[in-house]
Amino acid sequence: MRKTMMLAALAAATAITTPAMAGSPEGKIQVKVLGTAVLPDGGIDKVKSIDTTSTLGSTLASLNQFDTKANDNVVPTLAIEYFFTNNVSVETICCFTQHHVNGTGDLAGTNIVNHVLILPATLTAKYHLDMGGPIKPYIGAGPSIFFVFDEKPGTTAKALGVDRVKMSNSLGVALQGGVDIALGDSGFGLSLDAKKYFMKPTAKFYASGTKVLETKHDLDPWVLSAGVAYRF
Repeated sequence: MRKTMMLAALAAATAITTPAMAGSPEGKIQVKVLGTAVLPDGGIDKVKSIDTTSTLGSTLASLNQFDTKANDNVVPTLAIEYFFTNNVSVETICCFTQHHVNGTGDLAGTNIVNHVLILPATLTAKYHLDMGGPIKPYIGAGPSIFFVFDEKPGTTAKALGVDRVKMSNSLGVALQGGVDIALGDSGFGLSLDAKKYFMKPTAKFYASGTKVLETKHDLDPWVLSAGVAYRF
């Protein structure tokens, strides 16, 4: 999947350099090819249910303190933006990011969930500040849905009897800030972007078809991007 995204980014970069698209720093459409660091939290917000008769449940119930943490990842990202005016635009992004969830506290060193593939469908409305030059800061906000695919029990969860795990899709909001820097009048530029997402998905753990644990998590990632842009 990561290779597919890289090919898509390269295709987009090739497309935006074709002569058919007349670049302009005042154009209506902007395409960005970015490198993106996804820095999630992943801590447990609430234990919604626990079956203490199960191996996993009884093990967790015996601990004084346990929590979880999702790993960071770096992925390619494609962003497409439409300008209604020079100051107001909407932007959507396309990327896939993969994570695993490990234990912290008394669960330090354990592997809870593997191969969590996330598609963060995001649409933000942005306001751009006109500084009278090539540097244009912006702020934005909008809704986001995290679609979750292909999650699997981690090695520790499997050892405690878990044979299936399901993480919910999650609806939340993203706050955004960044800066676009025009490189002359050709439409090319540089872009720096930061988003803070607020997401609380749930994770359900099953053993032989029985739900033995359900937790709600503060996923809440920072998503930091940098790359090139073309406006036309």
